[in-house]
Amino acid sequence: MEKNDLRHADFVVYCIETYKGKKNLDGRTAYQKLKSSGAIEYIDKSYDALHTFGDDHIVWNIDEYLRQSPNPGEDSRIGQREQAAGPTP
Repeated sequence: MEKNDLRHADFVVYCIETYKGKKNLDGRTAYQKLKSSGAIEYIDKSYDALHTFGDDHIVWNIDEYLRQSPNPGEDSRIGQREQAAGPTP
């Protein structure tokens, strides 16, 4: 595994754990929800933008992906999601 691949994998795990904690989900439920919706692939593809965000914004961004994605795995709006303003304080 290349260094960038490992960095992305670590970040995906971090996002799953953060999402799990903020949503009071167990690990299996959080993983299955994010995997079946395509959110894990979204997180990986959006690493460059998402890794600069704080935890609340990461969770908000994942929620937006889940809300806007009618088909599991659909990621045609990734660039638009990365540019979203995020949660209001």
